[in-house]
Amino acid sequence: MTVVEDDTRCPSIDELSAYVANPVFSLFCNEMERRYGAAPLISFSSCSWERGWNVKFRKAGRSLCTVYLREGFFTVLVVIGEKERSDVESILPQLPLRLREIYLNTPSGNGQRWLMIDVEDEDELYRGVFSLLDIRRKKCSRNA
Repeated sequence: MTVVEDDTRCPSIDELSAYVANPVFSLFCNEMERRYGAAPLISFSSCSWERGWNVKFRKAGRSLCTVYLREGFFTVLVVIGEKERSDVESILPQLPLRLREIYLNTPSGNGQRWLMIDVEDEDELYRGVFSLLDIRRKKCSRNA
């Protein structure tokens, strides 16, 4: 059983980082704190779809994203709701091709798109995730 699957004790962020074994995960967590003042919240999900420990980032009582841990990379879930849709769609042409494809190929349900973005490198996709999070954070600030 891996540290991510063991529900008997909450792992530290360092243990989760060691599991991911990719320095971009630590960079991401540091950037979330620096940019948004959002500290990592480690929580266990018993959902059969994504069972295990994950890392949530919240600000102003609202979720910015959830990070699912993988060996060698991590997946960032960013939910784009009706409040963010027009802002996101206005920047789509500037986003990396892979991120545009994820957005356009993710079906909308109840006015939301649940974007699952695999991050392996500190590249344009990584920076594109922060473009989406900037929009989510801006909407959080207006509603706080």
